[in-house]
Amino acid sequence: MGHREIYPNPPLALSVVELRHTETTALTDADQASLKAFLSDTFPLARPARRINVTMSAAGVNQEQLVDPRYMTRDNSASITYRKGSIVVETTRYERRSTLRELLHQAVEARQKVAPADGIERIGIRYINEVRAPEIEGPADWKKWITPALTSIGDLKPETGPGAQSWQGMAVFGGTHSGTLLRHGIFEGYAVDPGGDLRRVTPPPGPFFLVDLDSFWVPEGETPTLDWDNIESHFDGTALRAYSLFEQLITDQYRQEVLRRDR
Repeated sequence: MGHREIYPNPPLALSVVELRHTETTALTDADQASLKAFLSDTFPLARPARRINVTMSAAGVNQEQLVDPRYMTRDNSASITYRKGSIVVETTRYERRSTLRELLHQAVEARQKVAPADGIERIGIRYINEVRAPEIEGPADWKKWITPALTSIGDLKPETGPGAQSWQGMAVFGGTHSGTLLRHGIFEGYAVDPGGDLRRVTPPPGPFFLVDLDSFWVPEGETPTLDWDNIESHFDGTALRAYSLFEQLITDQYRQEVLRRDR
C-alpha cells in the first residue's frame, strides 16, 4: 500500500474502531470470564463501561443505564468493549495502522471463540486530532498550519468590528456504503478529556484546531460473516481514507515544524 510516514509528534488524541455486528444476547458471567482469559496478555484489567442509552417512544424519552464488559491495558491507554451489537476498540496511544488493526483482530478472535456473532453490519474508524502549534495568538495564525480550505473563513470581514474569532464545521465525503465525516474548528482546552477512563499524554491546555475524522464502510447486499478475512481489507481501506484527508488538511510547515519534531 506504499510508504506512509509515521510522525514522531502526532496530534492524535484518541483512535476508536467500532465494528458493528448483528445483535446478540448479553454476555454471561462465564462468557466474560472466558473473554478475560483470551485477552489477558494484552488487556488484563476487567473494567466495565457504563453508558446511558436514550430511546424515544410515544410515552416520551426513555433513559436506560447499561453496563458493558470492557478490558483494558495496565497503562490504561487502550480498551476493548463488547456490546450486544458491536465491538469497540479505543486507544490514546496510536502507533500505526497495523497496531490498531491487530488490537481489533484480538478483539474479534476472542468474541468469536466465546460467543460468536453472525455477521458484519458496519466498520467505523474515528481519529480525533487536537492540532496544536506554536505562536497561536488569534484565528488568523492557523493559516500557517491548516489548509486554506478550512481557515479561509477567517478572511471574511464584517462592515464593523473584528472578523471571525472562532468557527466549526462538518463535511461528508463519500456515499452510503463508504465515506468519511470530517468535523473541524477552533477550540480551547481539549477535545478528549484528560480525566477520562483512558489515560493520555496531556499537553498544556490552550488553543487547538480540531480535525475529527470518522471513516466508515457498510456492506452492500448480503451481510458478510464475522470473519477476519471479511474485515481486514475493509479496515485498511477505511483507515487510509481518513489518512489521505488528514494529509490534505495540514500544511508542509506543520509537517516540518511540528509533526516531525520529537516529543
